[in-house]
Amino acid sequence: MGFFARFRAVFCVFPGSRTSTKPAGESTAPGVPDSTGAAGCSTTGAMAETSRQTEIRDPGARLAAVHSEIETACRTVGRAPSAVTLIAVSKTFGTAAIEPIIAAGQHVFGENRVQEAKAKWPELRERHAGIALHLLGPLQSNKAREAVAMFDAIHSLDRPSLAETLAKEIARAGRSPLLFVEINTGGEPQKAGVLPEAADGFLHTCRDTYSLPVAGLMCIPPFDEPPAPHFALTAKIAERNGLKLLSMGMTADFGRAIEFGATHVRVGTAIFGGRR
Repeated sequence: MGFFARFRAVFCVFPGSRTSTKPAGESTAPGVPDSTGAAGCSTTGAMAETSRQTEIRDPGARLAAVHSEIETACRTVGRAPSAVTLIAVSKTFGTAAIEPIIAAGQHVFGENRVQEAKAKWPELRERHAGIALHLLGPLQSNKAREAVAMFDAIHSLDRPSLAETLAKEIARAGRSPLLFVEINTGGEPQKAGVLPEAADGFLHTCRDTYSLPVAGLMCIPPFDEPPAPHFALTAKIAERNGLKLLSMGMTADFGRAIEFGATHVRVGTAIFGGRR
């Protein structure tokens, strides 16, 4: 049984099941949210809220609704809302959709591809000061130079060859984006990311071999599994490696991610509406 399978057996209700390895409502550990309760293993409520948000036509109202949810989630666990950075995921959306969100007060945006970001953000940044861009999608080594020049954060560091290339480009450019190592918590072969059991070694390589200032971890839980155990696992890896930042949670589950310590949440649909 692999590392995550053992972890999941303790912390997770398996998909399709509402039984648990411990009494319902019992906390996993002091100060740690219960990852097996209904809130952790069902996204029905979150999806319903998302549906309501995307029915709101005014972009500013949608953004305000997301901020309200962030504040509610933070109050639930005694965190300050200012400790959570909202990344508005603008991939596939053009300037006409993005500018109303900027006008509503949002200045941190996420893109999945370097080329798409290059096509729209230079012009937007000329018109709007103070924009921070985060690269969320996989990064090819041959795009590392452009990524270092354009993005303020990269959430998808996941292999030694990319670490080596980023170290060279950071030294050449004299600027260092905030770096997150992506953890493939579900061990999904179709996804990028470092496997949980290899995370400590990879972080050691990034820091000691390439002198990369890794600031945090990122994860994307499997679509068909409760997200809470994946958030808990990512937080556990971060804690034992002295990392303070956690990029976790998207439209359907960012409230739950905040309960597990997310410092950055990546929200697209609830802000921009559905992608066509």
